[in-house]
Order: sequence, then C-alpha cells, then structure tokens
Amino acid sequence: MKKICYSISFILIGIALQAQEVVKDTTKLWTKKGNISLLFNQSAYNKEWLGGGTSNIAGNFGLNYDFNYKNGDVVWDNKFIMAYGLSKIKGIPETAKTDDRLELNSLWGKKASGDWYYSAFFNFKTQMDSGFDNKTGVRLSHFFSPAYFQFGPGMLWKKSDNLSVNIAPAAGKFIFVHDHFTTTGPSFGVKQGDTSRFEFGASISAYYKVNVMTNVSIENRLNLYSNYLDNPQNVDVDYQMNVVMRINKYLTANIAVQAIYDDNSIKATQIREVFGLGANYGF
Repeated sequence: MKKICYSISFILIGIALQAQEVVKDTTKLWTKKGNISLLFNQSAYNKEWLGGGTSNIAGNFGLNYDFNYKNGDVVWDNKFIMAYGLSKIKGIPETAKTDDRLELNSLWGKKASGDWYYSAFFNFKTQMDSGFDNKTGVRLSHFFSPAYFQFGPGMLWKKSDNLSVNIAPAAGKFIFVHDHFTTTGPSFGVKQGDTSRFEFGASISAYYKVNVMTNVSIENRLNLYSNYLDNPQNVDVDYQMNVVMRINKYLTANIAVQAIYDDNSIKATQIREVFGLGANYGF
C-alpha cells in the first residue's frame, strides 16, 4: 500500500449556501435580505505521515438576516444573527464547539432634521449550547447564561443604509446567568450568589458597509458601552467585521472577526475568527 497523505484543509469541502434574497411587499415598506452559509472543513492523515497532525472534521452554520421598514420619516432596521460550529478531533470522544452566537438588533427612528432621527434601540445576545473550559472540562456557559439585553432612547445619524451611528446617553443593560455559575464566585460580571446584573450608562453603536472592490464587501459593526454606576471610564467594546468575497457566481469566501473587551467578564480582549470558502447559491 502506498504511503499516502491526504489533507483536505481548504476550509471548503463542503457546501456554503449563500442565499441572498430581497423581498418587497406591494406597498414597498419592507426590505428583506438574508445570507446563509454551511461550511465543512476536514484534515486527515494516515499513520505513515511523518510531519505530525491529527485528523479532524468541522462544520459551521451561519445565518445573517435583515428585515428593514421605511415609511415616510420612520425607519425601523432589524438584524438577526445566528452562528454555530462543531469540531471533532480523532481520538477525542467529545466534540468541541467552534462558534455559537444568537443575536437580535432592532433600531427604530423618526426623522428629526436632515440625516438625524429620534431613536430607540434594543439588542439581545446569547448562545445556544454549553461552553467548556478546554483544560479542565468545566462547563462555563450554556443557553441564556449569559444573556445580554441593551435598550434605550437616543439620536440616530443615518447617512444611508450602509452608514449610521446611534447615540443613546441613557441606556439600560441587563446580564443574566443561571445561579449554578455564581455559587462559588462571580460569572460574566454577575456577583456571587446573584443571577443578574443591571447597568445604566451610555451606548454608541455604529454600522459601516463598504465595497472595497468588485465582488468584495466589508461589513463593520461597533458597540461601545459605559456604565455610569461602576467605573464609567472602563468602556465595554464589541467590534464585528464580516468580509464577503465573491469569487464567481458559485464560489464565495467569508471571513468573520469579532473582538470583545468587557473587564467585568475578563480583563483581557476576547477574539473570535472564522474563515470559510465554499460553493455559492443565490436567489
């Protein structure tokens, strides 16, 4: 038998379904568009492979859906994000979670003057599955633990659908966790013995999407939050970037990067990156 090595590590073995849909009703008040991706990644080595390596297989699912309303001087922008990924490494019985997000953003505005709107926003973030410490195997989180809510009135500057900034100087924020995560100490900023934390402060959210070249777009989302009630100088930062590169009608590449700084959870920057290359289908 020939010594063979096959390493299919092209982050494309699978199918990436990129569905883009624009739907308008007869009154043309709603605009809807969505993006779905299903990505598979595999690496495999036979026993004679001298370079080292462990066979593994991974899959990622992503959904990004916008449903926006506009009627005269009223705008209402909504975005739903869901992402989930798993990896299985040969020799390890458990699967490892590689991505897990569930998020809803809603922003309502009524024109005040020019590009400015009176606004109200709502943001919800959580995850769908349990998360474990890689070294100890201790469960650190699960569905709705943690769960984040932000909401409040403000002013929206909206130059276009691709460029906007919302300023909310009186925004509330709730963090929820299950009590079994706070029995021995704080968790995600919630104090020991508690199941929730309330913050009151200022929120700034910015959105910018640009086409840097033909078939290459970059979507940027930034949220800043300062808690008036506890160390307002320590600003929470959540930055997300999504790059879509359309190679041709049937092939696309996606890069998603997220950076979070929240000193109530951990005094360090959290970074997540997902890359996918796969087949494309649009309708």
